[in-house]
Amino acid sequence: METSLTQEELLRYSRHFNLPEFGTEGQIKLKQSKVLVVGAGGLGAPVLLYLAAAGVGEIGIVDDDVVEASNLQRQVMYNTEDIGKSKAEQSAARIAQLNPNVQLTVYRTRLVKENIMEMVAPYDLVVDGTDNFPTRYLTNDACVLLKKPYIYGSIFRFEGQVSVFNQTNGGEIGPNYRDIFPEAPPASAVPNCAEGGVLGVLPGIIGSMQASEAIKVLTGIGSSLSGKLFIFDALSFSTHTIKIKKTGIAIEALGDYEENCDITINETNTMKEVTVQELKALMDEGTDFQLIDVREQHEFDLANIAGELIPMGDIEQNIDKISKDKQVVVHCRSGARSGNVINYLNQKHGFDNLYNLKGGILAWSDEIDSSVQKY
Repeated sequence: METSLTQEELLRYSRHFNLPEFGTEGQIKLKQSKVLVVGAGGLGAPVLLYLAAAGVGEIGIVDDDVVEASNLQRQVMYNTEDIGKSKAEQSAARIAQLNPNVQLTVYRTRLVKENIMEMVAPYDLVVDGTDNFPTRYLTNDACVLLKKPYIYGSIFRFEGQVSVFNQTNGGEIGPNYRDIFPEAPPASAVPNCAEGGVLGVLPGIIGSMQASEAIKVLTGIGSSLSGKLFIFDALSFSTHTIKIKKTGIAIEALGDYEENCDITINETNTMKEVTVQELKALMDEGTDFQLIDVREQHEFDLANIAGELIPMGDIEQNIDKISKDKQVVVHCRSGARSGNVINYLNQKHGFDNLYNLKGGILAWSDEIDSSVQKY
């Protein structure tokens, strides 16, 4: 284990040494630390840059995604030439340029129940840069089982949240994610950033806060957000903090996260679906059916497959435009919003002829027509 700093490191981190609470002792603790960052997107990018710049000794990067043009509005780790390339690999290359002293491990894979325990085990703490509930609950539960601190961050539209979960302080383990959010909602109940939007600078603000909390936990300085949920509203530039109490929820093993967060929220799980190949066949054969797009106007203008636009928020006012006499295929960007709309129409208005387009317009672009813009 490294117990000293090189001359180059003494120069590089010199501004830390003037901090009374930090000094060379804090810097050596960072050099000895190992951090796993889950997600190298909006939150993960600033987290990775600041932890690397600060001198964390080893960083693991988990991300199976590639850079898309729509990422560049907020993920300043990347540039236009990176489009189509692996986020994990491109972020590692950028970090190596920023600080060659950092040892990097790239996991170009999806974090799942089968690999998470082995992946998390070698690290001192985990930073959450995810944007979906299955991975978030999976990561939290693995950290509880392995007794690892978990630095939480979340963004949506103009609001961001930060907390420190499962931190041991004075021999007592603090609250975890399930103490404030016991169960995951259906994925369709909460749109992601692509569907709901996010202010471009917000991930940088929240990600920087996560990096700050990680550094405090690793070095033992200050007081962390353990037991507190910090909420920031960029639109009004206001903040407030909620206290979190331990509820005693027992986490004894990993669960079935994809099933718990499934987009089909009706109890019988019988929502009808069509694949993009089946939709293409309907079009080619001239079948009499209705295609409805429930995205927003700006999304439709960016990319569409000639459906009739009825935004999700306008569905109730346009019930009479939806046929009950023939097959109706409903679609959105990924299939989540359209699934939610179908469940609502089935349960509240008695429709039984609605089909969700599996994978939405993203699947159409991947499998049918690549000229349709992905975003």
